[in-house]
Amino acid sequence: MKIALYHRHIDQASQPFYEELVRALQAKGIALQTVAEGDAVDGCDYLFSVGGDGTLLSAVQFLSSALPHSHALPPILGINFGHLGFLTTVGKDNFSAMVDDLLAGHFSLEERTLLQVDGDFALNEVFLHRGDMDSLLRMQVSVDGHYVATYSGDGVIVATPTGSTAYSLSCGGPILTPDSRSFVITPISAHTLTLRPIIVPDTSVIKLRVVEGDQCTLGMDSRREKLVGEVELTLQRAPFTIRLVRMNTQNFFSAIRDKLMWGTEVRI
Repeated sequence: MKIALYHRHIDQASQPFYEELVRALQAKGIALQTVAEGDAVDGCDYLFSVGGDGTLLSAVQFLSSALPHSHALPPILGINFGHLGFLTTVGKDNFSAMVDDLLAGHFSLEERTLLQVDGDFALNEVFLHRGDMDSLLRMQVSVDGHYVATYSGDGVIVATPTGSTAYSLSCGGPILTPDSRSFVITPISAHTLTLRPIIVPDTSVIKLRVVEGDQCTLGMDSRREKLVGEVELTLQRAPFTIRLVRMNTQNFFSAIRDKLMWGTEVRI
């Protein structure tokens, strides 16, 4: 077995845990390759994203650019060295047991849909935001050629099921299960209170066109880009998926219970 290790930055506090992870993998005879932007990952059975959710989002971008999409991309296992770690699967408590479970096949693979915009890809969401503008951002939204509405406010998010627990959720969007095969269009601080999130099939082609405002910010997961002038985006499901490793002791609902503290008494 060969595993690619991907990380952006291992701080001093996390360095001992990273070294422990490497020792646990090498003790089982697993070949390791540390990868960064521009490296090839052909022949790797898995990619371990070491960090937090932001690192995993970067790992998805790295894989989608490193390998031809006609190839099956290696599954990603997220190891949480961060805080919330909603997308990550394994913490810093017992790497040896995790490696044993991986070798024994005690895990499942979750297929995750991505959004595509002009040859770029996002696992969580794509959004337009008014950024530094003082005025509202007004944009027309259409689905499969059908005009939906003109959204006035701070912006609009288009989220995948994976991203439904991220930015979209903080703006009042619903939680979608990973296999729901849908996208959710969520307004950001809409000027009209009746403008609510809407769920559409992930076979839809979604267009966002700015009709008022001379600049805005495009967000794709953790990436940001300022756009000036006329803006029109076409969003659709990517022609490939990403597979996330989920250990058998976990599932989507256990993740939202643990990370979002559902059913847990919170003392202030």
